[in-house]
Amino acid sequence: MRTSLPTLGLLVIFGAAACGGARPVLTPTPPAPSSPAPDVPQTPTDPIEALIADSEQQFATGRRALEAGHLAQARIAFDRSVEMLLESPYGARSDVRLRQHFDRLVDRINALEVVALRQGDGFTGTRADPAVIDALLADSTFSPPEASAETREAVAEDIARFGTFPISDNPRVLSYVEAFQGKLKPFLTEGLTRAGRYLPMIERVFREEGLPLELAYVPLIESAFKPTARSRVSAQGVWQFMVPTARDFGLRYDWFIDERADPEKSTVAAARYLKMLHQMFDGDWALALASYNGGQGRVQRAVKNSGKNDFWELSERPGFLPRETREYVPMIMAAMVIAKNPAHYDFDIEPLPPLEYDTVTVPGAVDLRKVAEWAGASLSDIEDLNPELRRWTTPAGHPDYQLKVPVGKGVPLQARLANADPSELVAFRRYTVKRGDTLSGIANRHGIPQAELAVANNISARARLRIGQTLIIPRLPAAALASNTRSSSSVQRASGRSNTTRTIVYRVKRGDTLSGIAARHDVTVADLKRWNNRRSNLLKVGERLKILQ
Repeated sequence: MRTSLPTLGLLVIFGAAACGGARPVLTPTPPAPSSPAPDVPQTPTDPIEALIADSEQQFATGRRALEAGHLAQARIAFDRSVEMLLESPYGARSDVRLRQHFDRLVDRINALEVVALRQGDGFTGTRADPAVIDALLADSTFSPPEASAETREAVAEDIARFGTFPISDNPRVLSYVEAFQGKLKPFLTEGLTRAGRYLPMIERVFREEGLPLELAYVPLIESAFKPTARSRVSAQGVWQFMVPTARDFGLRYDWFIDERADPEKSTVAAARYLKMLHQMFDGDWALALASYNGGQGRVQRAVKNSGKNDFWELSERPGFLPRETREYVPMIMAAMVIAKNPAHYDFDIEPLPPLEYDTVTVPGAVDLRKVAEWAGASLSDIEDLNPELRRWTTPAGHPDYQLKVPVGKGVPLQARLANADPSELVAFRRYTVKRGDTLSGIANRHGIPQAELAVANNISARARLRIGQTLIIPRLPAAALASNTRSSSSVQRASGRSNTTRTIVYRVKRGDTLSGIAARHDVTVADLKRWNNRRSNLLKVGERLKILQ
């Protein structure tokens, strides 16, 4: 049983009793009356500094929301950061500190919103990462070192335990095993770590297709398992498909979507392509892999011209196969050897957990930032789970598109979509072609490049339009930032008690010009430029302008 220790005073008393006499009666000493604490002078709060701090806090809230892709929340916070200055009893320009903060605040909000509008203009493509294979197979890549005796012994042990896939002990395979333990180790480490996200799915597909599971490691060299990987020749995705081959195997590629970047759909296509190549080259996996890299036509010609149907014999002479294909096959096999038993080659790998997600049916084109906000997820989460989307929107014309969202976010998103007003779901305007319309005329009228308008509608840039034909007109999906529904931030607001100057914040609408805004507020264009520190007359929808009156 735990007991509390006696105080030092009681210890002294008990000690005295034990040494010499009767045990004294302890009389507790009443506590001394507490004296009132002396008055501590309080530093008076500076109301101007407090107001600036509150405004800055709202701005920071808006910036965090914008970074997460939550446009409506960002707009509300940005508006509030400005409104609290305009509505304060001090006025936004009555104090030099307020004036400086106000000017800087509006400039920062403008900069953030302009970037967001530009990113969501309907034409901005999603990000792409350089493909690992370009670096590995670059002309400048060093010659792999000769394998050590230890490496040769380790590989021999592992090859003996391999499954149905025939790994060669060719010296070039052994050399790449050596290289992957040295200079190239970071490449393989990164890929093996990321592989955990996709390997369970890939192995499941390959089992269904009856393929050796060792082939699941081909992406180690192709892309390091990055769905966003894009090569210098525009191959894309985990399996690095070119567009024609992707379409041959059922992958969709258009203005909205690139299924080469969809990990599961591209894996199904890769499995079928590899199976076809395997059959084409009479069961020779080395030639099939060479064809996967260099194209089956090129390998077939090499076999025909050389009279040799063995990859290792073909690759001994540089005239038949390109250098990168000659290096690709031994590199793939070396990666397979290490991936099957990484600890044997001094790799300490903690693979990422497999991807998990909810799937939601999305009705047509919806801005991904609305999706993120309604799901309570970040935009980066939505992008990472749906790398096949090329724009900041789900694809138009596909009312049954299956969007992936983080686990647990599917139900709230589905409910919000079901209750959304139809106008909230539309990420694009639609235009009905009238008599006399041309594609160039419609493009000019809406400020859209003609070629982009044609691609968005899957038609030729010189196509003749039909009366009544419906065209998709990409617009600014970030309209939540540009909306003028809140009069407090989009129309004139008095700045308070200043007798000399009041400041208003005007939100630029479609069709506005500097001269028109200046005339409407009885100021000059030169004043507008000076107040807003700008040289150009160009305006962007949603931009805020400071106007002094």
